[in-house]
Parts: sequence; C-alpha cells; structure tokens
Amino acid sequence: MHDDRKRSAFGPATTQGATLRTDAAPFGRAEAGGPEVASFVLDNGLDVVVVPDHRAPVVTHMIWYRNGSADDPLGQSGIAHFLEHLMFKGTETHPVGAFSKVVSGLGGQENAFTSFDYTAYFQRVARENLKTMMEFEADRMTGLVLDDAVVAPERDVVLEERRMRVETDPSAQLSEAMAASLFVHHPYGIPIIGWMHEIEDLDRTHALDYYKRFYTPENAILVVAGDVTADEVRRLADGTYGRVAGSGARPRRLRPREPEPRAARRISVADPKVEQPTLQRLYLVPSCMTAKDGESHALELLAEVLGGGPTSYLYRSLVLEQGVAVNAGAWYMGSAIDDTRFSVYAVPAAGVSLEALEEAVDRALRRAPDEALGAQAIERAKTRLVAETVYSSDSQSSLARIFGSALAIGESIEDVRRWPSEINAIDRDRLAAVARRYLVPARSVTGYLIKARDHEEAGAA
Repeated sequence: MHDDRKRSAFGPATTQGATLRTDAAPFGRAEAGGPEVASFVLDNGLDVVVVPDHRAPVVTHMIWYRNGSADDPLGQSGIAHFLEHLMFKGTETHPVGAFSKVVSGLGGQENAFTSFDYTAYFQRVARENLKTMMEFEADRMTGLVLDDAVVAPERDVVLEERRMRVETDPSAQLSEAMAASLFVHHPYGIPIIGWMHEIEDLDRTHALDYYKRFYTPENAILVVAGDVTADEVRRLADGTYGRVAGSGARPRRLRPREPEPRAARRISVADPKVEQPTLQRLYLVPSCMTAKDGESHALELLAEVLGGGPTSYLYRSLVLEQGVAVNAGAWYMGSAIDDTRFSVYAVPAAGVSLEALEEAVDRALRRAPDEALGAQAIERAKTRLVAETVYSSDSQSSLARIFGSALAIGESIEDVRRWPSEINAIDRDRLAAVARRYLVPARSVTGYLIKARDHEEAGAA
C-alpha cells in the first residue's frame, strides 16, 4: 500500500486501519517512563535502532529505506510504490510468496508502505522468530529477482489500485490537483502512486535500476521493537544483514526546492458522484527539517489549537457558534524532508454555499491570532498532543514507526525524545507569529469539491 498521509475533508485518514501520528514522539527516556532506546551501525553502514518492550514475547521488525515517491526519476512517477509491490515477488533463494507464507505460518503479521520520503516493510512475530525475519528481509535487500512474467501483472494491479482509489473518487482527485498546484516544482506535488500514464510505462528495467540505487545497507534503517535487548539484536543483525555487501555510499537525494509562492491559487472539482460539497485549503509551510527557530513545533500546535477536534477554534466558531459548517478542522504534515503542507478544511451546513463558508473561514483565520490563542486553549491543545503521543507509544508497532519515520527523514533519536518538551515550551507569541507569517493568501491553494450539476448551473448563470 502507499502511505501518503492522505487527508480528507473529515480530517486525517487512517493508515493500515488505525490513525497513527508518525510525526510525534514518545517519552523516549527511561527515567520518564519510556523505553531506553539503543542504536548502533553495522560495518556495512546499516543503521540499527532497538526499542525494548518486554510486556509480551513478541517483536516488531521493520526495515526502512531512505527513498520514497519524491525520489522517483522524472517520467517514472510511482516507481517507489511499484517496487514496494515487486519486493514480494521472490529472490534467488526464495520463490514468490515464500516470505509471506512463512510469516503467516508463524502466526505473524506483515505489510509495507510507501510515503513521499521513505519506504518501509515490517513483520510482527514471536520473539523466537526474529532471526527468520532478518534472514528473509536481508535476502531481498540484495537478491530480488524480477522478470516480465511478474512485473507486467503487478503493474496491472497498481493501475487498478489507482483506478479504485483516485479515478473513481472525486475527493482524491481534488487532493491530487491541489497538491500539484501547491508544489509546482517539487515532487511532493506528484501522487505517491504515480500518474496513470507514467505507471503504464513502468517496466522491469526501471524497477531494477531503482532497486539497485536505493536498496542498500547504507540507505536502510533497521528498527526492532519488542521483547529483545540491544545485544541480541546486534548479534542477529550482524549474522544476517551484516552479510549484505555495502555499496560504498548512501545515494544522494537530489530534489528541486519549491520557490516562495507569490499568488493564491484556486482549484474546483465537479463530479456527479459528489454528495457533500467540501472546502479545502492548503498552505505551503516549513517541515520539521526545513523550519527554523522551532517553527515546525509551533505549526503542529497551531493546527491542534485551530482544528484539533470539537473543542478547537474553527469547530467552535464555524459549527457551534455560526452554524455555517457541520465539520471543520486543520492538520499539519510536519514529518517531511522538504517544505510541506498545512491544511484547513470545512464542510458546509445545509443551505450554505462554499463561497459563504470560505468567507467565514477566512474571517476566522484573520481573527485567529487575537481570538484563538488563549492560555486555556493552548494548554488544552498541548495536553491533547502529548496524551495522543503517549497513547500511541503504548503500541509496540507505533513505537517502531515513530522512530523509523523520524530517522528516515533525517531526524535523530534525541529529536524524538525532545518532542514533548519542545511542544510544551511554545507560547502564544510563537503561535501568533507562525499564523501571521504562513497562513496568508499568497501561500495558499483553495479547493472546492462540488456536485457537477451545481457547477454547470453556476457556469451557465
């Protein structure tokens, strides 16, 4: 599956069945009640992170590669996601389906996902089967075998996935169009699954070239969370992953930088299938890797204050007080290598036009620095963010994903550990400053999702 952190007008979508914050952090210090995380590097350059969790005799084994759809070569959009599919097609020593059959036979779980900035594979099994998972995963790091007999049918699977998820979904089409307008030069504007016409042209050579470039020990991060010690993981990793020859250097990730935006943009998608019109707004903002002076943490908290649920400013203002919307909120996708997106969304109440709703949203956002940032609202938002993170870090697989996703984009274990204190240090002035600087028309793309006949009637008028 591809993991594009897709959001809809109803807020963050779920990933693999459960909402998961991968841009948040647990209390990573043992003295704060969290795990004592260990890390080391194998001789071939593979980074290893161990997150002990001795509550049950199980482990989550994840291998992360520092490449995602934003690293797809020009004209080959979707190749990172396509290769994720092909990684299950067998190696020189294991036939197609052997890995998955073993995981299932052991009573384990497995999956994989592709994001803009990374690709990851994971298994959850009993602790005594960790070595087996390492052996299989190390094998397909270097021994993948592809021929046209498996590549062509799997390409058809991906094409059908796109038809089902995008071509028949007006909301997904709006999201794609808005991203392409927000990121004019940067590959974040290209869908993770790829453009249909470019997926159709992907072949075995494209996949193998991409595989050889990015699937190397130096470009990977092994994360093991569960009933293990660092010494145990080191011994097992040395005997499996350690046998994979390094390529000599981590591949460079060359990406264009999105220029400073100068004009507001608008997108409208009209479709007969639309039953509920929606308003979406994207702003180009810094990510955790491009922000300065703690702006990323401030944007994360600002999204929670403005749109983090039924007690948030936008929900109270638009839904409860004015009655112009039935839902409203905001989110920030801070976990990214390059500049990213901040979103505001609203669903109009019966009889309210999108134009009237947009005016109400803009009015609320203009007033937000003065009206939304009261001491109690800020403290409630901080409490919610930290509580959500503590709750998610109670899950072994969530812990593995938190650390893996952070390291895959260039953050450190210490960055993860510092997250709660960074959030708690944000004050009203910092929130007001990022709101005034980044939530401005010139940095925005506004999207309307409307029923086709309404659009046609408006055009005729």
